[in-house]
Amino acid sequence: MIRTDVLVSSPLFLMGLSQTLNAAGIRIVSVRTSPDEDPSWLADATLIDAASLLSPGDLTPIVEAAKRMSVLVLNNEAASDDEIYLRAGAMGVVSKAETGDTIVQALQMVASGRRLDSAETKLASTAERTQMTVFQLSEREEQVLRQIAHGLTHGQIATRLGISPHTVDTYVKRIRSKLGVGNKAELTRAALLGRVDAQTTDGSADSGQSPATAAELSDSQSEMRLLIGAVGKSSACARLSAAT
Repeated sequence: MIRTDVLVSSPLFLMGLSQTLNAAGIRIVSVRTSPDEDPSWLADATLIDAASLLSPGDLTPIVEAAKRMSVLVLNNEAASDDEIYLRAGAMGVVSKAETGDTIVQALQMVASGRRLDSAETKLASTAERTQMTVFQLSEREEQVLRQIAHGLTHGQIATRLGISPHTVDTYVKRIRSKLGVGNKAELTRAALLGRVDAQTTDGSADSGQSPATAAELSDSQSEMRLLIGAVGKSSACARLSAAT
């Protein structure tokens, strides 16, 4: 069994990542939310979210961890930044936009002492995506779906996005039609499975509203993909409670 240390500052992303690693039989022996904390000496490898570093230029946590164990970095930036982390001692870098299975495979490789070739991750990711049906949603529709996946009501979504509840209802109807799903649980599951490909432009978006940045969308989609296990478990518990 692989034992890993995890450095992730986002509670939401940490929850999904933990669920994904546990499901793959990987034991998390230490969870850190700050790079000031030392990694556990019991771990075979450490998984570091680049967003958890105090600053992009401060690679000390990676350098120090690499002296004791294999390091895998989760990155949300362009692939050209990967070399920075590799020079600091990381055995590999994988994008947070990848599926949970790809992240697990990358962690297994570096834990075995094998340096990760970025081309291997890209090929694995491409193969997985070709097996997945992708539905085109507008950027505003993707924003609404993201809020639904986070558990917000239509009224809360309207307030957060600065639109009317009626407009939210309209977007939800469009999303259900495009994804072929009928209820909120199915909508959430579709988002977490990564079946959504947001368009870069949205002709139907409300004027005057600023779309989410690419980084926000990428990070949120990463969190939603990794939360598939957690949400599925919650849905099952809810159905069991209703039945009893």
